[in-house]
Amino acid sequence: MEEGWTYKKSGVDVRLAESAVERIRELVGKAPRSGVLSDIGGYAGLYRLPEGLRKPCLVGSCDGVGTKLKVAARLNRHDTVGIDLVAMCVNDILCVGARPLFFLDYYACGGLDREHLEKVVQGIVEGCRLADCALLGGETAEMPGMYRGSDYDLAGFVVGLVDQEKIVDGSTICPGDRIIGLPSSGLHSNGFSLIRKVLDAAEVAYEARIDGHHLATELLLPTRIYSRSLEKMFRSLPVKGVAHITGGGIPGNLPRILPKGCQALIEKSRISVPWIFRFIQEIGRVPGEEMWQTFNMGTGMIVVVGQGEVDRARSILIDAGERPVEIGEIIAGEQGVVLSG
Repeated sequence: MEEGWTYKKSGVDVRLAESAVERIRELVGKAPRSGVLSDIGGYAGLYRLPEGLRKPCLVGSCDGVGTKLKVAARLNRHDTVGIDLVAMCVNDILCVGARPLFFLDYYACGGLDREHLEKVVQGIVEGCRLADCALLGGETAEMPGMYRGSDYDLAGFVVGLVDQEKIVDGSTICPGDRIIGLPSSGLHSNGFSLIRKVLDAAEVAYEARIDGHHLATELLLPTRIYSRSLEKMFRSLPVKGVAHITGGGIPGNLPRILPKGCQALIEKSRISVPWIFRFIQEIGRVPGEEMWQTFNMGTGMIVVVGQGEVDRARSILIDAGERPVEIGEIIAGEQGVVLSG
């Protein structure tokens, strides 16, 4: 008699997933746990809010890694994309002055590959360590037919906290304020659909060495997490605005925090553009304007402070290990960004 269908035959191995959860539980224990009241494997995560804020506000954000995952799959290197996942979420809530409390992840695949999953979770744990936030829980979903082969996708969710009286929203930005850029680590996690097209069209191997640089390493360098640096600024001086420079570059992201009547004048010559951007532009014949409107071009985060706070801000950031650069100023004009130089 012919055997009937089982869940495993349809492509979902429940026992493999259960064994993977046990390994994940071990990894999660290495992330910060302050405030966590629950363990991995339950129906929900529990977190005790810290005390001391007069008007505490919860802040949430979600994001993914995008087609950078295709590069990770092609190179079979999955240990850094988890850091990207945490970074893309945490850096967003920093823009309102929040500090991250806890993070959750969603890993979806066609068929579970324990080694891939473990590497990804290791990266998520490292990202949470760098952001000083707890990994509260997550979900692993096997969906045969939705994803092909060993393909997987990631989504992340972060919750943070800010005192309502200390929310940073850009509303006090005015002409005369100064714009400070914090360097990126490189590509971060944006523009990879264009990057892959450029490399493939030029028949450049992802494992190639370019002028002494290992391309694979550069492509998978994780997005920087700026929480520890910015938290010191939030405690020490009045920060007027913060912008996370992601897809859309400076022209697409900085205007999100500018009030009406304020224009950002950016001096491109003050920004040290990493070699990988020049390489992509050259081999892909990508117009300069397109590059600046797609990539971070070397600036991963922007901080706006009053003219009289520039030196103090720079000092705080340098003490925090940053290499801040004053890249422009706020002038009167139509809301938006002008790239000069």
